[in-house]
Amino acid sequence: MPSNQHPPGTTVGQVLRNPKIWVLPTVIVGVLSLLLSLIYLGGILNPRSDLHRMPIGMVNADRGATVMEQRVNLGARITAGIKTSPDPRDQVSWRVLDAAEARDGLASGKLYGVLEVPQNFSASVAALETTGQKAPDRPTMTVLTNPSAGSLGASLATSIAQQAAHAASKQLGRSLTERLQARDGQVTNAERLLLADPVSVEVKVGHPIGTHSGLGLSAFYYTLLLVLVGFLGGNVISNSVDVGLGYAASEIGPLRRQRPTVTISRTHMLMVTCAMSVVLSLLTSSLILLASVAILGMDAPHIPLLWLFSVCASATVGVGVQALNAAFGGIGQLMSMFVFIALSLPSSGATIPLQALPTFYRVLSYFEPMRQLTDGVRAILYFDARADAGLTRGWTMMGIGLVAALLFGFAMTTYYDRKGLHRIVPEPAEQPTASS
Repeated sequence: MPSNQHPPGTTVGQVLRNPKIWVLPTVIVGVLSLLLSLIYLGGILNPRSDLHRMPIGMVNADRGATVMEQRVNLGARITAGIKTSPDPRDQVSWRVLDAAEARDGLASGKLYGVLEVPQNFSASVAALETTGQKAPDRPTMTVLTNPSAGSLGASLATSIAQQAAHAASKQLGRSLTERLQARDGQVTNAERLLLADPVSVEVKVGHPIGTHSGLGLSAFYYTLLLVLVGFLGGNVISNSVDVGLGYAASEIGPLRRQRPTVTISRTHMLMVTCAMSVVLSLLTSSLILLASVAILGMDAPHIPLLWLFSVCASATVGVGVQALNAAFGGIGQLMSMFVFIALSLPSSGATIPLQALPTFYRVLSYFEPMRQLTDGVRAILYFDARADAGLTRGWTMMGIGLVAALLFGFAMTTYYDRKGLHRIVPEPAEQPTASS
């Protein structure tokens, strides 16, 4: 019969006074706190300063006009001036395109915005030099935004394009003022005020997306769900299999149960967990799609393709987690957290454009999984599943990642098995019993 007396054991004070108890958690928690702070905040604090070659298009549709008895194309002059303007830190990559190329760049996600000079621009400027008009029409330049690039990316591109347009406007205004003064010496206050900044800048949406797209962030959050479910699911599967085969104890509240150990090689264990991750990704991806589209109403064309991509993405992450767990044991969960979450999120280019990230994160983005998966989901949701909008890159890098995870995982487990490094659980030490 069970006794109501508890066996003598170590007291709380004795445990807390043991330095060895403190060393490992203190080091791990301290290092994690420092690294996570540096990783997450290091990539977002000053995106404008970190900006490097953000692609923005320029379109000159100006047909030209006769100004002071000379045929000029002021649109061409302005776009050339903007492109060659000093940019010591190489923050912007201006791309002079025709209208069709610019809209294709917006529709494929290759441009964050477009600055467009309209057909009648030179004619509108020439009208300003006709004195005596009460209210001449102001020349206009248009900034086309790309909300599918995310709210911050679209905002940065819009701000840069507007600044460039206003700088060109002021330069044009000084030239017009000088010519009017040289002609008759009379410039009214109203004309002087208008000529100080003669060009108005109009902002329009260049590539519209649905109203239920989170201002261009739904692709990021959807991808985050896929990665989180793959990561968490992989760890849950790994732990559950360990419990089911007797390699770990099951504890629910005060109940603890240890099943008899089932002998299985590390390689076969990895086969089991990988297979379960792949099968369960069918369920998790379907539920994510159901919640996002059917219940919450997220804008999502190409639903079958989105579902297939989601299943493959979640399965790939799950297999990657299993490979790291099999290779590194308990610390594999920490390593997979850094690979799939900690380093992957800030280098994804989803919330902050890759061009606005420090160099360290731009390098990570070439192989970190979140960037590759976000590109694929974004192409499906916003860019009509165009291959050149990131879908091809998403599939390709996903395949490379899956093959790399399988090769690494099975290479490590095969090595362990050949070395006889089996996962045999030692018998627990006997607890001291009270003398009768």
